[in-house]
Order: sequence, then C-alpha cells, then structure tokens
Amino acid sequence: MSTFHFSVQKRFIGKAEEIDRVDLVPEHPLMATIKEIARRAGVSIGTVSNVLNGLPTVRDAARKRVLDAIEKLGYEPSLLGRGLRKDKTNMIVVIVPDITNPFFPGAVRGAEDIAFQNGFRLVLCNSDNDATKEATYLREMRTYRPSGLIIVPASLSQGIEEAKAYLKAGSCVVYMDRIPTKWKGDSVTSKHEDGAYAATKYLIGLGHERIATIAGPLTSPSGSARLQGFRRAMKEARLRVPPGYIQEAEFNKQDGHEKGKRLLKLRQRPSAVFAANDLVAFGVLAALREEGLHCPADVSVVGFDNLDDSDVVVPALTTVDQFAYQLGAKAAQIVVDRTRGEKKSVRRILLAPELRIKESSAPPAAKGRIR
Repeated sequence: MSTFHFSVQKRFIGKAEEIDRVDLVPEHPLMATIKEIARRAGVSIGTVSNVLNGLPTVRDAARKRVLDAIEKLGYEPSLLGRGLRKDKTNMIVVIVPDITNPFFPGAVRGAEDIAFQNGFRLVLCNSDNDATKEATYLREMRTYRPSGLIIVPASLSQGIEEAKAYLKAGSCVVYMDRIPTKWKGDSVTSKHEDGAYAATKYLIGLGHERIATIAGPLTSPSGSARLQGFRRAMKEARLRVPPGYIQEAEFNKQDGHEKGKRLLKLRQRPSAVFAANDLVAFGVLAALREEGLHCPADVSVVGFDNLDDSDVVVPALTTVDQFAYQLGAKAAQIVVDRTRGEKKSVRRILLAPELRIKESSAPPAAKGRIR
C-alpha cells in the first residue's frame, strides 16, 4: 500500500498567510525504475531484469528481496517497453466501423474474452466507416507493435497494403465479418448468403409471395451476399420481385425506417419484408406503427444478426443469428495461435448462421400472387 505525506504550498498576501494548495506526495515515485528496485534490494539491475522476466537463474533469497522491493515501490513494468525489447507487445488492435451498431460490441466482447484468457489486451478503434480514419489508426498503431490486428474494414478496396505491412513486420492480421475480395490472409465471417436464403425461404414456406427486402449497402460483401440469398430463394420459388421491392439502405434504423415507409406506400404493399440486419428491421417496425399497421398481422418482418434487442422489441423479431460473439472469439484465437508460433496455412473460418423464429413472422392474412 502506498503512503503519502502532505506538501503545503503557501503564499503571503500582506501579513496574511494563505494556503494556495495542498498536494498529496507519495513517499516513493509513482513510476519506480528498475535501478531503484535494484538499489533497495541490494542486487544488480540485471538480477532485477531476470526476476521480472521470470528466469530461474536468480537465487530464492535475492528473488524475494527483489519482489519485496517491487511491492514497496509500487513498480509496474511498461508493456510498451517490454514490447520494444521483445519486438511485440501483448496488445491486439481491433478496428470496427461503427461501435454504436450493437452487433460489433458483441464481437469485440468475444475477442476480449479470448485475448484476456491468454494474457493479451485489446485496443479498440472506431473508424466511423471512414477509410481515411481507418488508415490513420493503422499507421499510428505501428508504434505500439501489436501482436495482431482484427479488422472490420470501412472499405473493401483500401487498407490492404497497410495490413500487409503488419504481416511483414511479424504481426498477425485477421479480417472479420467484411472480407476484402483481394485479401488472401486469415479471416472469420458468416455465410451471409445462406442466412438470407434461409430467412426468405422460411417466409415463402409461410405462404408469402409478396416479399420485399431492404438490402444493406451493395458495396459491402455482407450486404450484397444477403441480397443474393434473397434472390436465390425467390428464384427457386418462381416468385417475381417487382420494381420497388428491393431497397438499398445503410445498416441503421433510420434508413430502415425510411425505406420501410417507401415499401408500405407501394400500390401493392408487400406482405413480408426481409431486412438486411436487425437495426434495419427495427426501423421497419417503427414505420409499420406510424402507418397504423400491425406486425405480423399485416406485414411480417425478419431481420439478420439476432441482437439482444431483438428479444425485447414488440413483437419479438424473427431473425438470423450470425453469432457475433463467436466471430470475435475465433478471430482473437487465430491471433493468439499465430503469435504462439502456429505456421499453418491461411485460416478462413465461415460460421453457419441459424434462423431464430420469434413473433414478428406469420402466414399472410390474404394471399395475392404477383403476376
């Protein structure tokens, strides 16, 4: 436990004495050095270094004196300093495009749990879906010499060269969720197309024929893959997708609300909507309420992600679970394995999503096939 003494700073105004401030000054410096530990323990600096690095060459008596000195002085080793000596720190940098999207905290939690269990620490960066900001993080994080990076890219065409520079420097790089087409390294993602296909086929199985979709950004591999899954299911069922039944949106509630309103105002309103993610689906549910419509009595809605909030919205949202926690956990495990010397060929992990049927989907009230 640290002990303190008071340092009173005074000033005089005329004959009056005024206390300007009172500082709590520790009896030992907050940033004790190895030299100070060696002096207190009566050993060499090299002996202290050997103790800190866990080497067995130090005698028990000397080791005890060093450890006692470390405790009394409150010494904490610099992780960055260790990284500079050992070429890498125990940090894993995670870059996500939008930390306000509830999907990403789940993935980050999975990565953090695996990292912490294995003695690594996470540094989280939010790119705001801005490739320039992401590039800045990639440049500046080199200073910290991380063991690895987990990247959900803002752009699929930029940033790869910076990532390759980390590989050349000996750091592991794993792309997660959104995988650039030109990336040939480690990656972890979901089978987005299969998840969308399953959701759409489920709606068709309920008897829906007028099915619309609000796709994610088509520049995003997950957005385009989910649209492909929707189209594949509709084509297999020989159901036509009329003009206006495919809307493109950003992965957020606001766009879901706007595009949902647009679908509901069509002359022939869809009886079901497959939304590219849960946030978009939440926006559609809000649009239905504003139009005086009910889900699923008037329009069924299915989302994608299985966010925690999908269980508490009314009605509870039928959605595709792509296991965000597992995505992050598996990405972090790759970093841990690579850092510990794994030399296997490129690891590309594809998680199979699962449909979670809840309350927002039901058979259509009345059938009306689009001709």
